[in-house]
Amino acid sequence: MPVPLDDDLVALLRRPSTCYIATTMPDGSPQLTQTWVDTDGEHVLINSVESHQKTRNIARDPRVAVAVADPAEPSSYIQIRGRVVRVTTEGAVDHIETLAQKYLGGPYPWFGGRDQVRVIYVIRPERISGPGR
Repeated sequence: MPVPLDDDLVALLRRPSTCYIATTMPDGSPQLTQTWVDTDGEHVLINSVESHQKTRNIARDPRVAVAVADPAEPSSYIQIRGRVVRVTTEGAVDHIETLAQKYLGGPYPWFGGRDQVRVIYVIRPERISGPGR
């Protein structure tokens, strides 16, 4: 069952907040990656690379957990558990450039090279928890 994002959480996701996404490896063990985060107001959006392990994990098991910390108060965080309902390349290059402006204040440095295929994970929240929730 989808859970709506409240205004405070949307604001947190739109700031340059520290974020970790957890996926599940084929053997059932967790895989954790620090990443940049965004929202469309309804879903959590994470931009990644098509060839990365987390993309393969999501293709096999779309359940994920995302932890997002307030940049002004890093010990205050929100956990969002949900499902990746779509992985798309559409708009992913423009999206990573937008995220780079938010997090770095400049263009994306293309750490792995410009030949990487960027993807956006569209995550439908199913449970939101954290201090005071």
